[in-house]
Amino acid sequence: MSGYAPHAGYVAPARRSSALFYTLIGFLAVEFFYRIGRDALDFFAFNLAPDRIGQLLAPDTAAGALYDLFAFGVLGLAVIFVVWMTHHRGPRSLLGDAQVWKHDMLRATVGGALLYLVLEIVVPWWTPSEATLNPLGPWLLYLPWALVALLIQTGAEEIFYRGYLQQQIAARFSSPLVWLTVPNIAFASVHWYNGDGYADSVQYVIWAFLFGLAASDLTARTGSLGAAIGFHMANNIFAFLVVEEVGAPDSGLALFLVSPLPDTGELVLPDPSPVVTLGFGIDLAILALAWLAVRVAVRR
Repeated sequence: MSGYAPHAGYVAPARRSSALFYTLIGFLAVEFFYRIGRDALDFFAFNLAPDRIGQLLAPDTAAGALYDLFAFGVLGLAVIFVVWMTHHRGPRSLLGDAQVWKHDMLRATVGGALLYLVLEIVVPWWTPSEATLNPLGPWLLYLPWALVALLIQTGAEEIFYRGYLQQQIAARFSSPLVWLTVPNIAFASVHWYNGDGYADSVQYVIWAFLFGLAASDLTARTGSLGAAIGFHMANNIFAFLVVEEVGAPDSGLALFLVSPLPDTGELVLPDPSPVVTLGFGIDLAILALAWLAVRVAVRR
């Protein structure tokens, strides 16, 4: 595909070691080191701050959300280490050209965030009277740390799924049907338990898969991870820092907290807990608009 011409240069560093065996070993090694690293981090946190461990392990608190987001640095370090040991290449090969990814990351973050802001103004799903406003002072105090933590979280996920996995699979298979889907099946699968129930989890997995496809498309079109990281950042800034449901796992850093709304307007599947609903359709439409907004923002 002509639109994916920059992808060839981005994938080139992975061609020297593209055997599926090494990629599979690398994928499993990253998962292993990440799990061991997170367990070790929790162990040290428990022993160094036993009186704070409850807050640190509760992501509906500011401390817990920050701890969880910063802990994704373990994933990033695991990817860098495994790529170095298994494929003998450095972290720069995962990001692409430095000038390109930095430029695209900034433009994608701003472009995506503006789209979400416009949607909040034009199509208000909630009003200030329906929300609880967290104290502004502490929120502003947390904000710089939260932005750094979100950059670590989104960057770590992108260098693993849209960086390492996409590069390695694209180096082995030329068809976009393979390198667009396989890394994002892996990405979507880790989001299964993020829902409240079966239908909610299925929705989240489908959303995550399509989100991953959009990020992979941006990576292929630009030849770097910058646009994908910015796309991810814009989404997570609004998801973590602006408005969330009361008691939701990601609500610890949100400025506004709203009560959960019942999802009416069922389209198909007349089940007490339908997977395809009007609200889910709107979520997917917003995702598509964000993808288009970022494509416009990074267009050369």
